[in-house]
Amino acid sequence: MYIVRYRRRLVWKNLTNSFPEKTDAERKSIMKAFYHQLASMVAEVVYGYTASEAQMRQRMVFIGYEDVAQEAKKHGGAIFMLGHMGNWDWLAEIEREVAPFGVTECNIYRKQRSKFFDRLVLDIRASRGGICVEKQQLLRAMIQHRQEGKVCTYGLISDQKPQPRYARLWTEFLHQETGFLDGGEMLAKKFDYPVYYAHVTRLKRGYYEARILPITKTPKDMAENAITEQFARMLEANIKESPELWLWTHNRWKWKRS
Repeated sequence: MYIVRYRRRLVWKNLTNSFPEKTDAERKSIMKAFYHQLASMVAEVVYGYTASEAQMRQRMVFIGYEDVAQEAKKHGGAIFMLGHMGNWDWLAEIEREVAPFGVTECNIYRKQRSKFFDRLVLDIRASRGGICVEKQQLLRAMIQHRQEGKVCTYGLISDQKPQPRYARLWTEFLHQETGFLDGGEMLAKKFDYPVYYAHVTRLKRGYYEARILPITKTPKDMAENAITEQFARMLEANIKESPELWLWTHNRWKWKRS
């Protein structure tokens, strides 16, 4: 069942431009599956608020987290560049896996205008362990964590739409010229932290798997924009493999290059 056909025209436009090689029937099938996924995710967020640790470990499986934990310990931290894939909110569950290694998951969030919803977001994320940092305070928090010797992984949703003046990289993404922010790349180079991507697939309704893949373990050796470009390629491959899992209601291509 569609969620009141939320932004249906935008979803269809995004799918048409992103998959010109597909037929209308194939795109309609993806759109239908996407709305089912969106409805499921809403229910999953509510469920996850009260689910036990054992239940969440079954529903959100991580592969390759050991490498992240070891590299984070070695370098003092690690960066995740993530996309709006599957139930991206559940990616914070990696805290349960890396905590035994002495690593803390740092959840980055954008402060909500409503105090009620801002408190709700914090409560939900805090229930998974780890710590929450408002986006505007991230750099200060990272400096403080390093000074205190606290080893953290920092999860950054990196596929938002930047205004043209803020886009640091323009590249072809899903057959369209697309701007990307480079916050993850800049922080990785500043702190010399390894960078990872979580390749998300859905095992069945309400159950996901995230394969943790390295983008680079030597960020300072990478050319300008190379880390962000690699993230774009890995996200694009993930979307093509499981198109119904990406957030198509996001007006990703609202702005063009100036």
